[in-house]
Amino acid sequence: MTASRHALVTGGGSGVGAAIAMALAEAGIDVTICGRRAEPLEKVAASHARIHAMTADVTDEASVQALYEAAEAARGAFDIVIANAGIATSAPAHRTSLDDWNRTVQVNMTGAFLTVKPALSPMARRGSGRILFVASVAGLKGYAYVAPYVASKHGVIGLMRALSAELVKTGVTVNAICPGYVETDMLEESIERVVEKTGRSHEEARRGFVEANPHGRLVQPREVAAAALWLVSPEAASVTGQSISISGGETW
Repeated sequence: MTASRHALVTGGGSGVGAAIAMALAEAGIDVTICGRRAEPLEKVAASHARIHAMTADVTDEASVQALYEAAEAARGAFDIVIANAGIATSAPAHRTSLDDWNRTVQVNMTGAFLTVKPALSPMARRGSGRILFVASVAGLKGYAYVAPYVASKHGVIGLMRALSAELVKTGVTVNAICPGYVETDMLEESIERVVEKTGRSHEEARRGFVEANPHGRLVQPREVAAAALWLVSPEAASVTGQSISISGGETW
């Protein structure tokens, strides 16, 4: 992992983002994590000396640019950019408000674009770099009651493919990982929404998510982090434009 020395991980204060940040740090890479709330970021940063917390809003281009300037001044240019920040809401499509639609697309898709945009030209000029989107199996198939999330994650996959085609001759790789249901706080919130809307018990609602994985279990954050670690490694130099499903066989 010596070829890369500084990584950006958005949404790094919890769940998959925190797990990826830790995996990178343990591999000897300096990691800047960002999010809107300082407290969870600082808690993750306190767990490893190579993890550094900064607040930023991925939907605000000026905020992302300021993050790049400060982080790169402190720790060097980003060799790895991982666009992980995301949100999800649940409602039938005909009951989904325009505000919910816009907010989901803004964070999940536009935020992903703004996260990687400042790195594109510098990486291409250097002839190296790793861009990785944390998408979802919802970027590969459809799910009921989460239309904005599904649409935004399909958009992320399209963005990844476009950037891969643009950068294919530069030495920069662009890929996406597409987890199924991962055991995180975000999933717990989804379970609670099911409980609230259906009257099912917490155990029954959780079982529905577990059974979506043919393995019969939830994906663990460390499994997603392990895939990310490989995709940003020198050994994955020939892997670009790929959507890697981490879902126990739910998609392929």
